[in-house]
Amino acid sequence: MSRPPPPVPSTYTPEKALDDLPGIQWALCEFLHSRMLESEEFCDRMDPNKERLCFANGYGVIQVIKGLMSFEDKDLLAALQHMKRGTSVAAAHRKPPPSLAGRLAGYIVPGLSYSGPEWVAQMTDVERHAELMYAEGLYYKSLVGIVYSGDWLSFIKEMLNMRTILSTYRQLGRYLEAADAAYTASHYQDSEVSLNAPPLEDPSIDRHFRSGVYVGLGLSHLALSLMPSRILTIVEMFGYRGDRMEGLRLLGSVGGWNSGDDKDVVPQAEEGLRRPMCDMSLLIFHLVLSTYTFEGVDVNLARRIVEWNLKTYPNGVFFLFGAGRLALVRSQPERALEYYAKAAQCQSQYRNLQHISWWESAIANFALWDVKASKEWWSRLRAEATWSKATYTYGEAACLASLGEHDAAADLMEKVGGLRQRIAGKSIPIEKFAARKARKYLAQGNHLVLPAMELAYVFCALSHAPQRVVLEKMIPDVRKALEELGLTEAGCGSPGGPIQNGSAVKFERKRSNGDGERGNGTVKSAQEGYWDNVCLTRFLEGVCWRYVAYPDPDADLDENGRLPIAVDDARQRAELAFKAVFEHGPKIELDHYLVYYAHFEYGRLLARSGKKDEARSHFDLVLSGKTAEVNPAGRKGKYSLENALYVRTHAAVDALEQDRLL
Repeated sequence: MSRPPPPVPSTYTPEKALDDLPGIQWALCEFLHSRMLESEEFCDRMDPNKERLCFANGYGVIQVIKGLMSFEDKDLLAALQHMKRGTSVAAAHRKPPPSLAGRLAGYIVPGLSYSGPEWVAQMTDVERHAELMYAEGLYYKSLVGIVYSGDWLSFIKEMLNMRTILSTYRQLGRYLEAADAAYTASHYQDSEVSLNAPPLEDPSIDRHFRSGVYVGLGLSHLALSLMPSRILTIVEMFGYRGDRMEGLRLLGSVGGWNSGDDKDVVPQAEEGLRRPMCDMSLLIFHLVLSTYTFEGVDVNLARRIVEWNLKTYPNGVFFLFGAGRLALVRSQPERALEYYAKAAQCQSQYRNLQHISWWESAIANFALWDVKASKEWWSRLRAEATWSKATYTYGEAACLASLGEHDAAADLMEKVGGLRQRIAGKSIPIEKFAARKARKYLAQGNHLVLPAMELAYVFCALSHAPQRVVLEKMIPDVRKALEELGLTEAGCGSPGGPIQNGSAVKFERKRSNGDGERGNGTVKSAQEGYWDNVCLTRFLEGVCWRYVAYPDPDADLDENGRLPIAVDDARQRAELAFKAVFEHGPKIELDHYLVYYAHFEYGRLLARSGKKDEARSHFDLVLSGKTAEVNPAGRKGKYSLENALYVRTHAAVDALEQDRLL
């Protein structure tokens, strides 16, 4: 049951702006309890003219969430307008900049500079909060502006705003450091003790302001640490560096998660306004971005955050998403589907939030290898969701093709290319991949090999599939595809049989008739795209056996279940399958990405086998930018999902150096 809102002063003066903080915190609590419309209506009713610092910015953030969920132009434009209004209100509450003489004096006397902590110390509490909200507003406005405009010119303009945002957060962060250092020094009488003691937080700085600065600094550190090295080099020229562990520390400190002891967790009554944002940011890093990076990932911490927040917000849609994702990361897709179903049912006010549940459910069903169920979710997304119509359409089409419903699949494949979107003038990589595969399907006479399983790999569903699902459902489908190509399973003459000598003969096609066709006359050796299909099937075979041999490190394994195959046997089958991709890679016509991803997955397999030097050589090959055993004349431009592979490979190299399991 919702608790009543706190009283909000009917008259407003800038000097009393912070009296609205309890009201905006109540609105945030309602939002997190999945009572979104009540939260939005309260903010609008309390500030119809959008002139109050807290409510104008809070209402703007709600509109940003709505716009990014729907991706509709009208919603994005409304979000942009409200955030512009919010930043203008924040700007009016900021401390006025010094005169020209004052600025010049700041270059001579550091204490007079308005870019250092001394300037922040001279502000009133309202002015400090306004400075913080101004930076937050600029960030949200820039984010929506990049998505809404879709061109490079606007992207560059908004990135310049990002520089202002980073500078503001750094200035506010230095102020907190200076204030805490002064308080720590005064708290300890012995100067030597104060130097060695952990820093104490200055209690005179309110928790709402501190949580806002920490979420901004923490996310800045994380974002910079995740940037590709080429972009990071340019950013560092401007003096910005990302420290991932510092970013995680800052985000964790707001909720009291860093000690590892649940007794230190900050109770809801004492938390800062932006604590839920810090918690959600940590969940996104540990449970979603962990697909692309390894350093700092802590799934156990994510579990603690999810459990605490579900007790606080039992029907909170965002934390139900987190619980579902946690279950999926632990290779428990059935449990994940239960959380996603509850997330979809607990609120119907923001329909677009349900689409996140549908998306995750489609991937969880891939992990269970229930293609028919996954197809239903893609179909619902295609009918209602607007974020990536091309991806939803191809997802449904790939499932239909895998189920043998080629007439319906062909109709959808024809639509994929025309549904693509652009952000900041650039196409979306997954949409580009989907369009390429759709063209290939139509060019090959309505035929693709294992399209749903290929898409499941792209969305990392294979890595989160339970071992028995891989062994009993996925590998038989791979085996069937191999037979249709005239091939035998890697490393054995009969399904499930013992590993044999592993010679390359095992990968050769079954004997053909004199006219170059298979015995049943259905596949010609010179068929267009044949070797692409061979390499794709072998690649998926290698990935499946790799996860049978070495499940994902975060998977929650069934200790009572024993697999009918030894780890060494599964590992050898995976090795032979990947080597087949390397052997036939030069014959690929379109799907060149397979060879590079095979080197990446083979490197991970070697790392889990304890062969780190060999694993590094395969990772280095991927990162070198050189053609990896592919005929360079056959590939034009980048291969599919190239940037994503670079990010994952860099992360794998870092994990290798830290002795983390891959």
